[in-house]
Amino acid sequence: MFKTVQNRVWAFDMEWVPDPLAGRILYPKEAADAENDAGVMRVMWDQGGATDEDPTPFLKTALCRIVSVAAVERRISHGGEITLTLMSLPHDPTDPEKASEQAVVGDFLDALGDHQPQLVGYNSHSSDLKIMVQRAIILGLEAEGFCRRPNKPWEGIDYFARGSEANIDLKDIVGGWGLATPSLHQMAVQCGIPGKMDVDGNQVAELWLEGRLDEIVHYNEYDALTTYLLWLRTAHLGGFFNDEVYRLEQQRVEELITQEVEKGREHLEAFRVEWDRLREVIGGR
Repeated sequence: MFKTVQNRVWAFDMEWVPDPLAGRILYPKEAADAENDAGVMRVMWDQGGATDEDPTPFLKTALCRIVSVAAVERRISHGGEITLTLMSLPHDPTDPEKASEQAVVGDFLDALGDHQPQLVGYNSHSSDLKIMVQRAIILGLEAEGFCRRPNKPWEGIDYFARGSEANIDLKDIVGGWGLATPSLHQMAVQCGIPGKMDVDGNQVAELWLEGRLDEIVHYNEYDALTTYLLWLRTAHLGGFFNDEVYRLEQQRVEELITQEVEKGREHLEAFRVEWDRLREVIGGR
């Protein structure tokens, strides 16, 4: 269990796909005959151990490009007011410059350096934070604020320290050994929280190849909301929120979704409908 709930929490998630450029560089002979990015990805999966049962195996994250980042921010102001914000990158999936990996990763790392939130993720220690650092190095980015490490633990956020409260990995808290570790979807839906909906991780590469980046961002936002709601439930278990406060915290998420739907994020209505359905299903537990 984590020890603190800080005044600025970002429950975040990332989406990535095999990087065709990495495939062309690392497997030049095999990729030479590939007609397009889809063909290069096929080479990368084959080199990564693809089988009939698993045609798109998980690739080393350094070989993948980050295409989207989403986060739910919970912020407590100096006056004690609590606000929630749903953030996602790229801001405009139709703008090639804003949708570039350099912009997505660079903007997110700059925001982390500027605001220094307490991160919350699911497998973020071993996966999300690692790919961020790997790709930032590969892209040649500068992110001094994110990388800066305080001399003493109490002197500031340290995203690189072992056991740091700067990054709460929910998978570490609920995980078992090997196959005993549940997925985010398996944990969430049993709690009455939407998990995977219209898209799952195996479909992201196909959506990216088809130019449907907006749908990837939508899916990413769903996962950020799921991660945030699971964090709330875990924090409730830990005594950070009593029953009444926990109810109010969930209500804030409902209000956030309503506000965002009214602003034009109509896809979030599907998340709310599924959330209502699941809560009704488990209501008699």
